[in-house]
Amino acid sequence: MKFIVCEKPQEFVIKEKEIPEPKEGEVLLKIKRIGICGTDIHAFGGTQPYFEYPRILGHELAAEYVKGNAEDFKPGDKVTFIPYFNCGKCVACRNGLTNCCVNIKVFGVHIDGGMSEYVTIPEQYLLHGQGLDYDQLALVEPLAIAAHGVRRAAVGPNDTVLVMGAGPIGIGLIQFAKIAGAKVIVMDINDYRLGFCKNELNADATINPLNENVNAKLAELTSGDMANVVIDATGNRNVMNDAFNYISHGGRFVLVGLQKGELTFSHPDFHKRESTLMSSRNATIQDFEYVMECLKNGKIDPKKYITHRTSFSEMITDFGNLIDPKNNVIKALIEIE
Repeated sequence: MKFIVCEKPQEFVIKEKEIPEPKEGEVLLKIKRIGICGTDIHAFGGTQPYFEYPRILGHELAAEYVKGNAEDFKPGDKVTFIPYFNCGKCVACRNGLTNCCVNIKVFGVHIDGGMSEYVTIPEQYLLHGQGLDYDQLALVEPLAIAAHGVRRAAVGPNDTVLVMGAGPIGIGLIQFAKIAGAKVIVMDINDYRLGFCKNELNADATINPLNENVNAKLAELTSGDMANVVIDATGNRNVMNDAFNYISHGGRFVLVGLQKGELTFSHPDFHKRESTLMSSRNATIQDFEYVMECLKNGKIDPKKYITHRTSFSEMITDFGNLIDPKNNVIKALIEIE
């Protein structure tokens, strides 16, 4: 079988090896779709924390079940899986927080992932396709990341949410915040994406910080209140630091994006608002199940933002174009047939 490995920053190589044989408690899957995500982009660019090279990337995956002894699964089934392998023993796992396990191994980050024609995984993480197609199943994981962030923020109908970053995770954040009944304002420096969010996702307002004063615009849009909930999906330290000024009194700031450096903010300003700062890492089975239900009942139609595709054999050549903002990529999928 063929697989693609990121040997070092800025270098993908396609290689071959034997199809793996599943061990006891594992299943063999044939990969059908691979979503290109921010983690892959940061890993390729050399800016991804918790990362070592060489590494096979890819954790937004849809697959066909090939073989194994997983209960209620049979060859040919469409599946996806939770790519966060937890230890089950640490303090987080004991409290049901498997998404932030002390010893977590994220598929495609800490261990080799799914940019491969076949993979083996522990059967406990496998999820039935529930009638969803391969395109939809490849988007369950990034949507689960977004659903978890919105759940962490406890977004409700009385909230005004500022989503910073209108990439694939940001788009999911917008959609789940809208489902929760909130007013949603989107901030990004890409006018094409802002227009997409306004026209396709019904964002209530947009802000481009390249040509607008964010504080003034946000104050105008909220009658001076600012945002009850600020969610970062940029992974940009400067954006994160500036965002402490966008939080309302009593507001929440949720970091979904990830970067390597330190955050700095004014403690008195943060303190006087009784602000809440939290991170949102990965997702839980609850989030995956919620996403799949939203996909089945039509609350979310992710196909409208699958804008670009490439084949497994052409991915290395196409990757630069797929991550170039000039090409108006919302979401790109790698197809394996």
